[in-house]
Amino acid sequence: MDQRIHKWLFDIKEAIEEIESFFDGKNETLEFYKSNTMLRRATERNLEIIGEAVNRIIKRDALFKSKITKTTAIIALRNEIIHVYDGVSDELIWSILIHHLPILKKEIDTLLEQA
Repeated sequence: MDQRIHKWLFDIKEAIEEIESFFDGKNETLEFYKSNTMLRRATERNLEIIGEAVNRIIKRDALFKSKITKTTAIIALRNEIIHVYDGVSDELIWSILIHHLPILKKEIDTLLEQA
């Protein structure tokens, strides 16, 4: 595997783990998320990193589009957070954290194990 792709996969893994560490098994509720501005901003920043890394990976090797699900949605979220920052829905972000981030984490772990 290309060293840059490996580095970007590791960046994604770190960003996911950092998001997980913000909750550390407690306060895993939408209300807690919405009430904590610093938590929201830190989470959004990590989602930006994930989106940028995915974008770089698929630009370097288009085959990764089939190895990482929802690449288009991941990149679109990054763009929305950056460019439409005042329109980002906390409920959307929360849904992504609960439903999609665990799937992405498994995919990234598998890709890193194969490297």
